[in-house]
Amino acid sequence: MENETAIALKAFTERYCDAWHAARGTWPQSEELHGIPSPCIISSTDEYVIWQPQPFSAQPNVNPVEQAMDIVVQTPVHTFYTTQFAGDMHARLGALPLTLTLLQTWSEEDFLRVQENLIGHLVTQKRLKLSPTLFIATLDSELDVISLCNLSGEVVQETLGTRQRTVLAPSLANFLNQLEPVV
Repeated sequence: MENETAIALKAFTERYCDAWHAARGTWPQSEELHGIPSPCIISSTDEYVIWQPQPFSAQPNVNPVEQAMDIVVQTPVHTFYTTQFAGDMHARLGALPLTLTLLQTWSEEDFLRVQENLIGHLVTQKRLKLSPTLFIATLDSELDVISLCNLSGEVVQETLGTRQRTVLAPSLANFLNQLEPVV
């Protein structure tokens, strides 16, 4: 499952970069990541950075999340956050009218921040007596995210702080394979 997730993430990233290049004649650009150091930056202007994914160089797991929460995190989440450094990527899930932002780690420092945010998310869920999920993407609504259910391994759309969850895919690899780049 770990390898399937890594293959699916790399394949989507390649589709995303190729779509960006085909549509705009350049590699992906980000204004939001301008001025933030990363091994992904291949060039920058006064307004944005141009990036390419790079091999992940930090500890290849989210063990601090497991240790902080005293849980075992599903392997696909470890793989998702430690396969590569990359900028966040916009995508659409098949025919659904959802445009999402697939979260990625930009650098080793960003990876630490992501883990802290995952811990905060899990603490809130525990306090509200909700089953644990780990977010992988955001939606336009600040209350909705795309997460991996840590119990079932399914990818769900969830409304934060509620039990409202809709299954989108049976696995993270399946979810990533269904994504279409939005540039």
